[in-house]
Amino acid sequence: MFTQKDLRELVDYQSSSAMLSVYLNTDPSLGNADAYRLRLRTMLKSVDNTEDINRILRFFETEYDWTGKSVALFSDVNNDFFRFFPLAVPVQDLIYVGERANLRPLTGLLDSYGGYGVVLLDKQGARLFHFHLGELKEQEGVLGEEVRQSKGSGSAMTGMRGGAGKQARVVEETVERNIKEIVDFSIRFFEQKHVRRIILCGAEDTLALYKSYLPKAWLSLIVGSFPAAMTASNTEILNRAMEVGLEAERKREDLLVDQLITNHAKNAAAVMGINQTLDAVNSGRVKTLVVHHGYTKSGHYCADCNLITISPQGTCSVCGNGVKSVDDVVSLAINTTMKNGGDIEIVQAHEGLFNAGKIGAFLRY
Repeated sequence: MFTQKDLRELVDYQSSSAMLSVYLNTDPSLGNADAYRLRLRTMLKSVDNTEDINRILRFFETEYDWTGKSVALFSDVNNDFFRFFPLAVPVQDLIYVGERANLRPLTGLLDSYGGYGVVLLDKQGARLFHFHLGELKEQEGVLGEEVRQSKGSGSAMTGMRGGAGKQARVVEETVERNIKEIVDFSIRFFEQKHVRRIILCGAEDTLALYKSYLPKAWLSLIVGSFPAAMTASNTEILNRAMEVGLEAERKREDLLVDQLITNHAKNAAAVMGINQTLDAVNSGRVKTLVVHHGYTKSGHYCADCNLITISPQGTCSVCGNGVKSVDDVVSLAINTTMKNGGDIEIVQAHEGLFNAGKIGAFLRY
């Protein structure tokens, strides 16, 4: 499973020569293993790193089991560094050579598919799921007291003074105890799995009661809900939860970009466009880097002081040493921002961001 720890290792790693980053879409709907290998070999023809190419080809021939829908690989044979991550969601094919890993696809996946906690509940118990990058990683359950509903006016209880009201109160108290237990169990589950967003499923009245007992910190992580039976299969829950989650993520992205555009117009700690954004990245001022999906830009990079620029120059304007031409300064900006403790937002589609240069940032100051 690809985790934040794995991401941090890749962010911190810098090759002394060159690292090869490869993303290969292995979605079964696109063909079989032979078709994937052919596509990979075609991609690798553009690369001169013979040792890394051979290492990656050997991996696919002898180590990879072709499960999942894509795989990400990072190879630096000269420094004995090789990492691979099978993924349950598809990514676009990509090949990249540089001193740092190209992490744009992985940050986009974490943005959209990372850290979901799903609670399927009724008035007696709950099933809890941890979905990460399109996979079920953990499942637990909790079962409370049986809820004994009154059978109506013909029951023995209703013949006694206050019997119906008393029975109703007993049912309510049982349900409340169960829901409180589910909430406590959920919080422990969320904390242990480092859940970043929550989706609820069940009957509306039960979900409302659950939310009434959930602390505000966790309540703020709820991104959506949907009706579902306690007998629903794991696959049903996963598919529906991802639909709800991705819809919520798109809406959140729209609001985020709208706020970025507004802040930039007001000159309120925000920049837009590649030049201003790279200036902010270079000075360590970026709080959140916002990038339109698929945006790349060639430019230059100084390995000595880590300056990133699109301005044509033979020497670094900061330290005076030579700079290298790079295919994608956006990937370097993503790495540098994460290394400096900033956040990354990969926006799938937003006309305003596209028209404003496809990149921008909220600033720390």
